[in-house]
Amino acid sequence: MPSTKRFSKLLAGSALAALSLAGCAAGGAQLPPASTVTAQDQPGEEYLIGALDELTIHVWRNPELGAEKIQVRPDGRITTPLVTDMPAVGKTPSMLAQDIRLQLSQYIEEPLVSVIVTKFEGAISQRIRIIGATEQPASLPYRANMTVLDALIAVGGLSEFAAGNRSKLIRRNKSTGQQAEYSLRLGDLLKKGDSRANVLLQPGDVIIIPESMF
Repeated sequence: MPSTKRFSKLLAGSALAALSLAGCAAGGAQLPPASTVTAQDQPGEEYLIGALDELTIHVWRNPELGAEKIQVRPDGRITTPLVTDMPAVGKTPSMLAQDIRLQLSQYIEEPLVSVIVTKFEGAISQRIRIIGATEQPASLPYRANMTVLDALIAVGGLSEFAAGNRSKLIRRNKSTGQQAEYSLRLGDLLKKGDSRANVLLQPGDVIIIPESMF
């Protein structure tokens, strides 16, 4: 009997430990809060051109080689005078300007090229995606200093049956390529005004909002 009791206690302890670990894994890590009012905006990462972005291209002293309102095609390329099917998606404006300059240097001496993004869609890898129990699931262009609150306002908030405090944020670590999962308290943020539940977003973040089970 004593050995049986000891075995039962060990079994119960193991079960509690397993439940505790499972709870930690399910809950996800917590991100530091972001202020709902930013004292000073900081520049974000360099903008990457996306499909359907609209560009203006200037070639100094050679305006006929530039172009206005050039839309990046769905295949990620653009065509301008003397430059055919130039890949644009995933490049910064300065990178694209340099590539165009190299192409034009075959025809004119030391061309000076500038690329300006006039309408923004953004590269898919930089967009913020919000899915699940929200009024309007969406894929939003990332902008510097963007927070969860900004994203929720853009999609009209939570749906009636959303389990906001069980929401998750999926983020890819650029250095390792691994994905990490973080807990979000969207219910506390929107319904209770708890600013501690507001967090800064990063390009490529995915927000998942589950529905309540009852």
